[in-house]
Amino acid sequence: MKNPLWLLKWILKAAIFFTLFAFALNNQQEASVHFFFGNQWRSPMVLIVLAAFALGLIVGALGMAPWWWRHRSAAVRERSAAATPPADSSPPAPAASTPPHGI
Repeated sequence: MKNPLWLLKWILKAAIFFTLFAFALNNQQEASVHFFFGNQWRSPMVLIVLAAFALGLIVGALGMAPWWWRHRSAAVRERSAAATPPADSSPPAPAASTPPHGI
């Protein structure tokens, strides 16, 4: 056997899959979502839960996008600033007033 942790991960993945599969099988009865102006959506409950989950993922990703874009552009700026050599290329002078580490 390669690694016992590998087996434990696959057992956990299988347990999550079969739990969600059993949830889907147990929630096949008809349900309705009531919108405004008398509109409604009738569908199996598992599809309604899946749609709510997908909508939550989309809203979360769109809410995180500005933060992600701002940090990504800052990282690109830092990377480009680090790639350009400084104007003064002389080596820095050693600090004589600080003792070496550990003394």
